[in-house]
Amino acid sequence: MRDYQFGEKIYKLRKQRGFSQNQLGALLGLSGKSVSKWENGGAKPQLDTMKKISKIFGVSVDELLCMDEKSKSVTTIVITGGPCAGKTTALSHVQEFFTKLGYHVIIVPETATELIMGGVTPWGLNTNLDYQLCQMSLQLEKEKIFLEAAQKVFNKDKILVVCDRGTMDNKAYMNDAEFSLLLSSMGTGYTEIRDRYDAVFHLVTAAKGAQEFYTTANNEARTETAEEAAALDDRIIAAWMGHPHLRVIDNSTDFEGKLNKLITEITAFLGEPEPCEIERKFLIRYPDIKLLESIPECRKVDIIQTYLRSRPDEEVRVRQRGEDGHYIYLKTIKRRISGMKRVEIETRITQDEYLSLLMDADTTKRQIRKTRYCMMYENQYFEIDVYPFWSDQAIMEIELSNENDEIRFPKHIKVIKEVTDDDSYKNASLANKINV
Repeated sequence: MRDYQFGEKIYKLRKQRGFSQNQLGALLGLSGKSVSKWENGGAKPQLDTMKKISKIFGVSVDELLCMDEKSKSVTTIVITGGPCAGKTTALSHVQEFFTKLGYHVIIVPETATELIMGGVTPWGLNTNLDYQLCQMSLQLEKEKIFLEAAQKVFNKDKILVVCDRGTMDNKAYMNDAEFSLLLSSMGTGYTEIRDRYDAVFHLVTAAKGAQEFYTTANNEARTETAEEAAALDDRIIAAWMGHPHLRVIDNSTDFEGKLNKLITEITAFLGEPEPCEIERKFLIRYPDIKLLESIPECRKVDIIQTYLRSRPDEEVRVRQRGEDGHYIYLKTIKRRISGMKRVEIETRITQDEYLSLLMDADTTKRQIRKTRYCMMYENQYFEIDVYPFWSDQAIMEIELSNENDEIRFPKHIKVIKEVTDDDSYKNASLANKINV
């Protein structure tokens, strides 16, 4: 999760002194974009820079880090999907259901609809990139304000922030060159923009599997034909590919069943009553890497995983995850309940926290480095892990909402056997086998 509490602290201190972001950056020997990242919750400065900031503003490092304030448990999710997917009704159901479970639910409204209905349109500005910059800037600022407000909610410890679409939806309306320019203009990277949310839930358009219910009548900003809607739905899924918690809700049931499945998926992710993960794991033949990288809906992610010293009944690890020099950092605690069912608690950490935790590494295990290929096949999300010490096999995983869910394997993947219950194929075990 992004640290908006720290970002708000820096913003207020800067404004009190009358500094611009560029002026504060210059005092620290950094750019204004670095300050912007801190204030947007996307990063924290290194410890030596933190000390300089504390001297400039006359506050302690602990105060900068809000150590004296209790931080609430805020989970941020995205509900997205193709045109006419039932998103508006779904948002209402999510708000009602999770309010009853004791959450304070905050909905961040869809930015594109607000802009288009307000007269700011892709066809009304000079270029599509001009419009997308407006939309991305407004999206990020809205999320910042809503998440700041979430920390100030009275008498509620569990807060669910639901974004009606997220930052990666923009990519579905842009080519790769435009999107790269957008990220460069905003001083951020693909990983930071995509993985800023804790989970993403995609509702498939009615144009795929429920064509008789497809309509543009219930949204003035919608202009797509059914064929265009189906193609756009595919592009949105591809844009979010690579996110660690992406779920696709299709039209294989009636609409009520679709809504129930969404609620079930969100409930499972939130861990009500406890954060369980149902995962199945398969040993597969070494995949055709060129084929994987040629699939538009497949995304490559680099992972470095380090195991920490832990209790016998727990597995604790930290992970660097990202691509092209842009990374996020995660700490995960796992405890097994059964073969494919585990309690898993995963939290986002800063780069400094990650580096600090590496000092507590379990020296009986070596770091695991792997390349993960994330892909969707028939609305199921597969992760293929390729290890540098294997040339003939790899591991494929899928997370399920129910232990009895049917798995539809990609046709180009050759499954050798299921290894869900085989501890020798766990990353923690593989860490003992690497030859250096």
